[in-house]
Amino acid sequence: MSNPHYTVGSRFIINGQTCKNKIIIRSEDIALIFLLAEPKTHSMIVTGKLIEYLDNGKFICALVTENQPKRLRLINQNGRDLNLPMSRVVHCSKETHPTDVGREILTKFLKETTEKRFSLMRQIDLAEIWELITDESTNIFTPSFLAELCFDGEANDDIVSALLRCVFEDKLFFKFKEGCLRANSPEQIEQLEIQRKKEAKRRQLVTEGAKTVQQLMNSQEKPKEISPLLEETLTIIKDFYLKGNDFSESDLARKILKESGQHRPNDPFHILVKAGIWSSNENIPLLRNELSVNFSFAARQQAESILQRSQDALFADSGRKDLTHLAPLTIDGPTTLDFDDALTIEEQDGNFLVGIHISDVAHYVRPGDPLFLEAMHRGTSIYFPEGQIPMLPRHLSQGICSLIQDETRATFSFMILLSKDAEVLKVRIFPSIIKVKRRLTYDEVDRMLDSDPEIQLLDKLRKKLRQSRLENGALLLPFPDVNIFIDHQGRVHVNLAKSDTAARTIVSEMMILANREAAKFIADRMVPGLFRSQPELQNRIVHGEDDDLFQNTLQRKQLPRGELSTIAKPHSGLGVTQYSTVTSPIRRLLDLVMQHQLNSIVRRQEPCFTEEMCKDFNSVLIRTIATANNVRQQRQRYWLLKYLAERQGQTLDALIIHAGPKRVNLILTDILMDIDLPSQGARSAAPNTKVKVRIIKADPLENIVRFDWQ
Repeated sequence: MSNPHYTVGSRFIINGQTCKNKIIIRSEDIALIFLLAEPKTHSMIVTGKLIEYLDNGKFICALVTENQPKRLRLINQNGRDLNLPMSRVVHCSKETHPTDVGREILTKFLKETTEKRFSLMRQIDLAEIWELITDESTNIFTPSFLAELCFDGEANDDIVSALLRCVFEDKLFFKFKEGCLRANSPEQIEQLEIQRKKEAKRRQLVTEGAKTVQQLMNSQEKPKEISPLLEETLTIIKDFYLKGNDFSESDLARKILKESGQHRPNDPFHILVKAGIWSSNENIPLLRNELSVNFSFAARQQAESILQRSQDALFADSGRKDLTHLAPLTIDGPTTLDFDDALTIEEQDGNFLVGIHISDVAHYVRPGDPLFLEAMHRGTSIYFPEGQIPMLPRHLSQGICSLIQDETRATFSFMILLSKDAEVLKVRIFPSIIKVKRRLTYDEVDRMLDSDPEIQLLDKLRKKLRQSRLENGALLLPFPDVNIFIDHQGRVHVNLAKSDTAARTIVSEMMILANREAAKFIADRMVPGLFRSQPELQNRIVHGEDDDLFQNTLQRKQLPRGELSTIAKPHSGLGVTQYSTVTSPIRRLLDLVMQHQLNSIVRRQEPCFTEEMCKDFNSVLIRTIATANNVRQQRQRYWLLKYLAERQGQTLDALIIHAGPKRVNLILTDILMDIDLPSQGARSAAPNTKVKVRIIKADPLENIVRFDWQ
């Protein structure tokens, strides 16, 4: 404190005494004098004292009619009797008042006192008081001392109360704590003023934002333009709908929605649809999990530069073999656009040389590159009925990395010599160049089984490979694919397609063969990698090539969870001693990582990734794939519920899987959805019994579906 003397107006304090002439006091004694001069409020509360307490932020004046050890018996300004904990008392009078004058007189006195104190508040300027004490070395003062700064004369109970009321009403300059007032610093006041402005803006946003939402919802059309205010309001509503209580402004969003009359759980969704921000079938699980849809600028730039490369460089690579003399074929669905595998086959002295050629994505997407970082962030491509979110940009996944017919492509080839019984005799793995000669669909291949020599050989080998895996304990468990199609009118159509046709199993067996040999190749050389495994099955229900929906569903419910680790272990479900995946590097980070490891080995280089790096990849993959699968499953369920909603009241075929004393588990055979119904009402609840159920209600947005027995 620059001035060692403390003077305020014409009143001064020294050694606890006040006088009207100028006196001198040491500034370091001020805080101590203040604290000693003020009585301990709680210890001085006796019958007849006028006290004040807070009720919902408002000062209430009351008279003590009885003093108990920790509580006070009161009559307040509203004429109510109550017991109050002493800890709630904010101010206690110095004077003692009579309590035996009658209730009406007491109530009138308390009301008049309250009015008087309200009136005195208008004479108090907290900013002026704060300016007077701001240069002092202490920031702690008694209420009575600060009250004296406003009035000429000793502060009485009414004046002190008026000051406290001002402080509680305007917390900008002082804070009340333990009977004293603490002056805020200039920095604290600045922050409080900023906060006040924010709160004022929030209040305005609630009022004005709610009004714009009401206008939006009352309008018959979507807005042609969105005002800045409505845009800000919609952003708050959107973030609240997606994040719930995790949204930092969730309280603000609730107030806006309540004020606008749109406070049901899914009202925010309908608001955003009405505003044109979302479609009527917006993918909410995708947004809630914050999965990337667009690629970073750096990734797009890298993809563009890759497209500018000449394919001639592939032939200049001494470590890459030219296999363009072969005639590879691809087998995929009719709508497939990203072809990542192709097959060749030729007979050699009674044996068969199978070529499994995988797109060499590792040639283009390398560790540390923006595209590789995007792949790590995504983990996998995600397929929805309405479209897909690719792991790599489409002009790579559907362009230069896709094994398109008649286009020269970089590949990684597994040339595997099989005996006539499909035993592996020799394996060669190397980077290569191919040019696909034939693009075939599954249906076309199924029709060519008896007429095309290459297809016949592949079919013969897939049967042998399949049988070999079955003998090693593999579980086939064919389950139909649930195909969902949304037409131009937005109606949902569902159909089932066999997943174990000859064409599909030709592809699956060849991919399992390549993946098995890749895992063995890496594990045998003690190179770090990522491996898939599955513990032994404890309860086997299905044997061989059983294709029974009931048995397969039961078995699926008892499968041990698959594992992903850096150690090669058996995969019981596939019937192999080690397994990984390398055959879909366009769509899966795991396959891309393993392709890099293979490339390092076959080129006689140090492994691309260390053991520690593989463990990191493992953690990333477990997290990203779990999230992607969860989003995909939620979206699949959304469309199935929409399909059911369009058929509300209709009956569907169902198969009873399990019948318990209270609940029955069924599967809807037309769409392969699991449902539960109460046992009551079921005429026949025996497992493997076909029944009919009626759709009572289906709401995809609410994620609700209810059925009843037919």
